[in-house]
Amino acid sequence: MPHPPISERLRLAGKNNPLVKQLRRAFHRGELTPEGDCAIEGVRIVEEAIRSGLKFRAVFFSQSAETRANRVLPQIGSHVETLLLPDALFSAVVPSETPQGVAALVNLPQLSLDDLLNRTAHPQVKLHESHSALYVVVVGLQDPGNLGTLIRSAEAFGAAAVIVAGPNVSPFNSKVVRASAGSIFRVPVVPGEIPAAISALRKNGIRMLATSSHKGAPLQQAKLTGAVAIFIGSEGGGLPREVVNEMDEVVVIPHSDRVESLNAGVAASIILYEAARQRSS
Repeated sequence: MPHPPISERLRLAGKNNPLVKQLRRAFHRGELTPEGDCAIEGVRIVEEAIRSGLKFRAVFFSQSAETRANRVLPQIGSHVETLLLPDALFSAVVPSETPQGVAALVNLPQLSLDDLLNRTAHPQVKLHESHSALYVVVVGLQDPGNLGTLIRSAEAFGAAAVIVAGPNVSPFNSKVVRASAGSIFRVPVVPGEIPAAISALRKNGIRMLATSSHKGAPLQQAKLTGAVAIFIGSEGGGLPREVVNEMDEVVVIPHSDRVESLNAGVAASIILYEAARQRSS
């Protein structure tokens, strides 16, 4: 059955519309809605959500960007709510400094740590061999660009999941979603408390490696094959000492003494690349 004309699918909405309120709240808090919907914005990110097969709750356009509906809506089922917002309202709801006039609420399936390690069937998880899975555990990352970059690299280099342990920036923050370039729609991002995550990984026979700026085995000497979890610490302080003490090994990326430390997203990307190199050979 053909979709109705684009103009007929758009419905003008104001600030009191329940879906507009949900979008505003999700962007403001950087968290999922109670229904599990994530607020996203920008043409590319919306198209990545479509490509990833996510279910849309609603799509929003600013009046000045109404023509973009012709590009986006034919890719989305006709049952999805499509709302047109006055430009001033759209700018007030969407946090981007350079909004493209397109936003959406998309359902992001959630996964527990137990489900992940037990290989429970889940639409976001590709089956992986438990004896060779690669995980990334982030502890204390506060910069959304770093976390988004890390999630993007996790997908690029074959990590099974990113485990977000402890007080990190929310992975559903709009800047994290944008920096991940859509990888967050395909790589499971699993919440967990630090002690519980360490205990579960150890129970499942997964080796744990800490990263350090200065002390540890050089990266090229580290064993990154088999089931392994790479722990990445905060931008300033790195991993807490009590976490490092629980690790099986500490690795360091050799770099110039003139540089105190590497950006967390860059460091994670280098380690993930080395893990992928070792695994491919």
